[in-house]
This record gives sequence, C-alpha cells and structure tokens, in this order.
Amino acid sequence: MSETMATGLLDAMMQQQSIPVPRRLRALAILPLLVLIAGCSGTVLDPAGDIARQQRDLIYISTVLMLLIIVPVMILIVVFAWRYRKGKGGTYDPEFHHSTSLELVIWSAPLLIIIMLGALTWSSTHLLDPFRPLDKAQADMNPEAPREAPLRVQVVSLDWKWLFIYPEQGIATVNELVLPLNRQVRFDITSTNMMNTFYVPTMAGMIYAMPGMQSTLHASLDRPVESEGFSANYSGKGFSDMRFRLRGVDDAAFAQWVEQARASGRALDLAAYRVLVRPSERVPPEMFSSVPGDLFARIVERCVEPGTRCMSELMNHGRAEGGHGAMPPATPEAAPAPGHNISAAVPHAGMPEAH
Repeated sequence: MSETMATGLLDAMMQQQSIPVPRRLRALAILPLLVLIAGCSGTVLDPAGDIARQQRDLIYISTVLMLLIIVPVMILIVVFAWRYRKGKGGTYDPEFHHSTSLELVIWSAPLLIIIMLGALTWSSTHLLDPFRPLDKAQADMNPEAPREAPLRVQVVSLDWKWLFIYPEQGIATVNELVLPLNRQVRFDITSTNMMNTFYVPTMAGMIYAMPGMQSTLHASLDRPVESEGFSANYSGKGFSDMRFRLRGVDDAAFAQWVEQARASGRALDLAAYRVLVRPSERVPPEMFSSVPGDLFARIVERCVEPGTRCMSELMNHGRAEGGHGAMPPATPEAAPAPGHNISAAVPHAGMPEAH
C-alpha cells in the first residue's frame, strides 16, 4: 500500500469515528490549568472591612465597564469572520471610504467608558485616601454620632519580617497582627532598610513602607477573620516568606490577647531591637511585654544605633547654622535620651496627613 493510500484511509477512518482519548491523558491535560488556578487567591474578593469592600466593588465596576467593550469586540470578531468568509460574504464596494454612523459607534462607546472610568478613579482616589480617617466620612453623614478614638498600630518592615507596636497597650509583636472588630485602626508605617509594601487584602490596599519616612493607613475589620498579610514589593531573598498572621477578634478576646502579651515577660528594649533587626527568614510569631515609647520615632529618624544623631536634630542643627557647611559627625552624646520625645518631627511619606 502506498503512502498516499494509507493517509487517505486514515483520514476516512477518523471522519467516520472519533478516536477515544484515554482518561489518564485527559487528566494530564487538565494539570497545567490546575497549577495556574492554584496560584490564585480569593482574599481580595472576600473583604472583612469597609475599605477592602469598597476596593472590591471598585474592581467589579471597572471590570464590568471594560467588558462592555471587550465582549462586543470578541463577538464581532466571530460575526465578521463568518459573515465575510471566502465565497460567502458581503459585497465588495471599492468606493467605500467612510461611514459616519460607524465612526460614531467606534469612537463614542470607548470614549464614554473612558470618561466613566476616569470619574470612578478620581472619586475613589479621594474617598479611599489612606491618610483620611474613617470617622471623617461618618461625621459628615451623622455629626451627632459618638466617635471612638482609633487604635494606633505602628508597623515596621524589617528584613524579612514585620514588627507591630501597640503604643497605647505598651506591647509589640512580630509577624502577628491582632485587631478588635468594628474599631478604626490607624497604622503608622515605616521600614528599616528596604522599601516594602504593607498589604492586607482582606482589610485594605497596599501602602509603601519606606526607610526614614512614615506613611499612614486608616482601616477597620467588621467581622471575625483569620487571614494573612505580606509584602508586595520585592526586597531580597527572604521576600517570599515575609508574611504575617492577621486576626480580627471581639473586644474581650483582644483584651485577653493584650494581657497575654504583657505576661510574656520579654521586653523589646533598644538592645533587643538591634538583635531583632538583623536579617532573618521564616520568623515565627513573637510577643513582647513592653516597648520604649519612642522606639518607632527612633526607627523613622534612624537613630536607634548608639552614637547616631536623629534626622530631626540634624535638620534643626542645619537650620541653626543657616544651612551652610557640612553636618558635624555623630557623637555618642548626640543621640537623644531614651525618654526624649522626638515623635513631633517624624517626616511623613506622600501627602500630608488628613485631620
């Protein structure tokens, strides 16, 4: 039998009946899709706070607006391919060069969607400003409603772990963030060495943590949650494991957790912090029973090490000297005393804080 005859016979057999594919081969074909799906996370679409919920809704609205263009275009591709296929299609008009109605459809629909997306982006940028306290919007709607002071949490990005300081409670934790429900939280965020991104998808969006600067985020949790936060900005070999545990609990559980931290007996003084700041990976959650009140300010002003002058002192010295000449070298006497308050001069990142 010649090769041509064999090929023709094979084609005829395939046309008459489909060749069954073994189940194992079909399962193997699905494996790449399962691997891709395993890399997805639904936490962004499962918010546990008002800020995250508004951001999720923003994603939904933006997606629908963009699909108003994408879906018709994909349908028209198939329609045009079928309508104008070779041998059976529309008539060819060599004199055609312009259609006003077609131009209006092509340009007006995308233009309207771009205008809507622009308006949505502008409004959400102001409404979801991380520096804007949450109770400001509530006060605008109901001025007589009582407002509770926000819980302050100071966030420090280390290599490669997260330090959370609760200044009002006098405790600190590593790689564990516990928050009470239905209470506004103000995060003051900075970094020791590398630029990172503080990201808790179930609570709020990404906020940069930068050395020598302080950023701010206002957010809250409105339901019990056990989730995870992480850094979304590459910062070295330990970046992939730079994650922390987030827990949203009621007021009683939060008070119990604070007492548990106070009873841990381990203080985060300057000496312990200098050990903690050393690069390390996959650090388990830790608790500290006490923390200096000015530790966060010293981290921002980069004067934790002995003999290091704080940035505010250097700037004040430069202003006193009229801005001329080089800065004097650091001396051990130059560092503020442990009780010295340097919080007022902490520089902020980005826009000024809203009041």
